[in-house]
Amino acid sequence: MSADIQKIIKKSLAPKLIEDAFEFATKAYKEKYRISGENYIVHATRVALALDKMNLDATTIAFGILHDVLDDVPGLAKKVETKEIEKKFGKEISKLVEKISEVNRVRYSLSIGIKNKKTFTKEKIESLRRMFLALSGDIRVVLVELFSRLDGLNNLEHLPEDKQKLYALETLQIFVPVASRLGLSEIRRSLEDVAFSFLFPEKFKWLKENIKEQYDEREKYLKKFIPYLDKIFKKERAKVIDVNYRAKSYWSTYQKLLRHNMDFNEIHDLLALRIITTDIESCYRILGIVHKYFKPISGEINDYIAKPKINGYRSLHTTIFSQEGKITEIQIRTAEMQKEAMYGVCAHWSYKERIDLKKEGENFEWLKDAPDFWKTFKIDFFTNKVFTFTPKGDVITLPKNSTPIDFSYAVHSDIGNHCEAAKISGKMVPLNHILENGDVVEISVNKNKKPSKDWLRFVKSSLAKSHIKKLTDENTSGFKFPWPGFIRKKIAELSEASKKKREEKEIKELIKKSEANHISLAGQKGMLVHIAKCCNPKPGDDVSAYLAQKRSAVLHRTSCVNLKNISKKFPEKIIDASWE
Repeated sequence: MSADIQKIIKKSLAPKLIEDAFEFATKAYKEKYRISGENYIVHATRVALALDKMNLDATTIAFGILHDVLDDVPGLAKKVETKEIEKKFGKEISKLVEKISEVNRVRYSLSIGIKNKKTFTKEKIESLRRMFLALSGDIRVVLVELFSRLDGLNNLEHLPEDKQKLYALETLQIFVPVASRLGLSEIRRSLEDVAFSFLFPEKFKWLKENIKEQYDEREKYLKKFIPYLDKIFKKERAKVIDVNYRAKSYWSTYQKLLRHNMDFNEIHDLLALRIITTDIESCYRILGIVHKYFKPISGEINDYIAKPKINGYRSLHTTIFSQEGKITEIQIRTAEMQKEAMYGVCAHWSYKERIDLKKEGENFEWLKDAPDFWKTFKIDFFTNKVFTFTPKGDVITLPKNSTPIDFSYAVHSDIGNHCEAAKISGKMVPLNHILENGDVVEISVNKNKKPSKDWLRFVKSSLAKSHIKKLTDENTSGFKFPWPGFIRKKIAELSEASKKKREEKEIKELIKKSEANHISLAGQKGMLVHIAKCCNPKPGDDVSAYLAQKRSAVLHRTSCVNLKNISKKFPEKIIDASWE
């Protein structure tokens, strides 16, 4: 047993669990080696050390040790191994290990995109992030995957170049934003810089070469400025715990340079000063002291204590002219806020501090729709949805328990109307098969095939139901009385003319109300849409659509009270929408 694991066991509140997990993993990883030639247990140990450094509980650390046990294990053997883990460690850890073995499904779309040199829309990337969270199902799965990915990035040179690009792209597009939303700034910075170096090696090299002088000059200046600040704080009797500085990540710096025409003089926070104090009252007092001695830049003062960022980040920010006339960004926060800034959600989940997790969760605005998060760690934001792929890698979002029929209508109405068979990951499935997150669905069509009324018994999406009802009602309509042929012909002509006139009138009205050329519904463009009068959404607003019975989709702002009420009663009738 390695010295690192022994240290974790020694400080753990559940040493037997950690020891058993390590022994089980050692046997499971016995024949498993990474491309670098390193056994998987070495990687698992590094992940466990990272979790232990954040003072996380024994269950999470044990899961970190076991997280790769089910990787590359075939179907039947995987079920057997999962049962063995459950028998040994309980259902909770077993479920976590099973969940993390499924998250690599999100890779399918990106691998197709890289192969075909396709660009990814913001909407598609956001769908992939949602799919990752839905597949994870638990915040601990997200956290362990982030640490595992960071360790993998640090050994990426052993992979072929195309795999390096895919891994780095996944990291920047999916995992970095997720880490940011969870407030995990330290992990985020590490992930994005390593990914940047592999995805854009020339740009990374240029930035590193050109920024060194800037960093060195700023660091030299700050080392002189900090003692000067200390004297001021002593004079003013301010409660200051520490004054230090942090370097901006290479990726964040490059993104900011792009916004400022690659002018380093416009980047004032390459190295930002951090003032750590005891309490919130002292934060505001220190801000006043700083402004008393140094002139602040107008518009560069931000109060993230009164109004935290969406990921829970709290701090006071100001940008000043120092005594040498240099522009300097200063961040003022308490020690607790500093811990939050580094470790995000995990700062409130340390087994050493015995924090009331549910109470502390109220500080995180992004969790307002998940009040039980701190009790269960469950990610249940998307429990009423399922995220699937087309063979080309497009993400199709559907209601939970949807079938291939729902999928085919979401892709296109013609595909739904002529759907004959379906495959998932190359295997034939019945048309009433329940789809799962990450399924790659392939639909076979037959021009002679028509919708069946039986489909209405199992389809879930309102879109599919409306198309099926329309066509099956048409097929069963008509007159069955024994009337003479010329009468039946005349009635049919009148009925058809009346129907055509009514349809033309409805279409004109819908087109008049619609902004369909600018709206995408469930990834499909060109559908007719009503603009809800209650909230009157405009281009650029966050929107969702409600499929009303026998009507087109009705577009609402996501903040609309009426939409929220409808969502509670009929969640299956709500579909994703976005402005193009």
